[in-house]
Amino acid sequence: MAPGVRRPVRVGGASGGFSDRVRAISSLAANEDVDVMVGDWLSEMKMTIHGSGKQRILKDLSSKSQQFSTLDFEQQLQTAMFAENFMDCFEPAIDSLARRGIKLAVNAGASDTEVLAKRVQQKVKDKGYNLKVAWIEGDEQTDNVRKLIKQGETFESLMHGRKIQDWEQEIVCAQCYLGGLGIAEALRQGADIVIAGRVADAAPTIGAAAWWHEWDSSQLDELAGALVAGHLIECSAYVTGGYMSSFKDLLKQGKHLNVGFPIASVDHRGRITITKEKNTGGCVTVDSVTSQLLYEIQGPLYYNSDVVAQLEGINIEQVGEDEVFVSGIRGLPPPDTTKVGISGFAGWQAEYHIYLAGLDIDEKCQLAEEQIRYELGEERLKKFSCLKFMRNGDSPIDARNQDIATVDFRIFAQSKDRELLNMRNPEGFFRISMVNFLMSCPGASLGNDMRQAEGKPFYEYWPALLPQSHVNHRVHLLFEPEAGSKQIIDVPAPTQTEKHQRQQPSYEASNPAKLEAFGETVRGPLGTIVLGRSGDKASDCNAGFFVRPSPNEELWDWLRTVLTVDKIKELLGPEEVHKFGKPELRVDRFEMPHIRAVHFLLHDHLDRGYDSCSTYDTLGKNCLEYLRAKTVDIPKRFLEYATI
Repeated sequence: MAPGVRRPVRVGGASGGFSDRVRAISSLAANEDVDVMVGDWLSEMKMTIHGSGKQRILKDLSSKSQQFSTLDFEQQLQTAMFAENFMDCFEPAIDSLARRGIKLAVNAGASDTEVLAKRVQQKVKDKGYNLKVAWIEGDEQTDNVRKLIKQGETFESLMHGRKIQDWEQEIVCAQCYLGGLGIAEALRQGADIVIAGRVADAAPTIGAAAWWHEWDSSQLDELAGALVAGHLIECSAYVTGGYMSSFKDLLKQGKHLNVGFPIASVDHRGRITITKEKNTGGCVTVDSVTSQLLYEIQGPLYYNSDVVAQLEGINIEQVGEDEVFVSGIRGLPPPDTTKVGISGFAGWQAEYHIYLAGLDIDEKCQLAEEQIRYELGEERLKKFSCLKFMRNGDSPIDARNQDIATVDFRIFAQSKDRELLNMRNPEGFFRISMVNFLMSCPGASLGNDMRQAEGKPFYEYWPALLPQSHVNHRVHLLFEPEAGSKQIIDVPAPTQTEKHQRQQPSYEASNPAKLEAFGETVRGPLGTIVLGRSGDKASDCNAGFFVRPSPNEELWDWLRTVLTVDKIKELLGPEEVHKFGKPELRVDRFEMPHIRAVHFLLHDHLDRGYDSCSTYDTLGKNCLEYLRAKTVDIPKRFLEYATI
């Protein structure tokens, strides 16, 4: 169907990350009535891997007086840094995409978007089709960031506000997050397939909707709706039952297998209807959609370089089986900046695990740690940037089997000294630690795979802001454009922008309820009646809680009254609030009353973020489930109808 037609555009979410199921594009293209498919094969971690790899390749070529651009295409392919597994998903779908005229816009190019686009074009031609391919330029910012730093730009961290000049790491790569209007322009020019390197996760959906409905950059409410639609489907099955706190409902109904991929219909006003693949598991419910809405947001304003979505007034309504309607989203002008992720080489990382069981676990851990520290000695200990001894789990009395009674004692190390974390070095961390093993505590055992004990390079991630005026956002058409059009098209930075404060609005409940009015209480886990989801943005962790409808909205009144900033800190516990030596944890709070949700942002809670995190919950996904298992005083009458 041609652009400009006012029926809703149907956008299929075909991948939520590099680990998603290979069948997605081909299944949706063959079996579903969709106009555009979008997908994401990247992440902050993958961008660091590809970006640092690209810089190594360029450095190696430079040492040989060569340039990447002068290599022939097959040579470029051999070292290209794009999401290789995208091709595994794309190739089986070519026939259906071509036959049914479905557009495809994806985040998969990483640090070699042009090479991937040409590879896609090659595979399409090999199949005998003439699908038009375009690619998006502008996200690569390594040289620009280095230049700006030399000119005095401070690139204050979005996580903790420190200046990049205070960062001890060597910058290896930087990529910024582009919006979706470049994708819209590529589709407008006739592209069938658009390959992006690092657009924001929701940007392909913005691009699809803006193209279809012929929106321009001034239609903020509409663009904001598309932004939220993109957010809802960007992680594929997360919105169709995956990661849902009420997952037991799926188990009981036998719907937990082959969870369907989502489809977002976006109408000309930016309102959204979420459905899923036919004849698949999973569900589309208010629970599943609310859960994904709360994932990885950072406050009432959801930023994108095309538009800002105001979330406090959002409505989510069940309108049919596996069909949910989302409305009430307002759009604000975008900031004049966009996020830039800067990766720095931080050194080497290694870990190994000792397994313990039985009585006196605390003392066994103490003995092992003190022996290891003693053998390493003061001089070696000074060489670690991070050395942590972590006891994880308990060994219950009368456990039903030995595995359940086994505790994981984890020794985690990071250092700038490569030789210190070389496991073959007799004077290194691992070998020195191992001299203690035969004089350790009773039962101490090692796993049978020690590969993690070998030092591997690790990186730190520094998210900051970059003026959009510094971004050369361009569309490249790998086909002959219509008369009067260019093959390389500049995508201008937005002219209507707004200064948004780094600190988002944060507030406690207005007019809180009197808790005694809810009657007699019992002590029980918060998650008995409360759902939610948590996630990460670099080292920030977000946690959103919500409840289902109730008589006179008493559950909502109780939730918004109980869950204060102080209460969240109490539930986290002192070790979490003060971990990494912080005097206090900074927490923001806001509410979405129409969906009965309270959201918290735990600032800089994830130890520098995924690339360098020393804790188990590197992506913040377990934080919410940890909090749901903490006990609170629950009104007895709630348990009669609200138990999950």
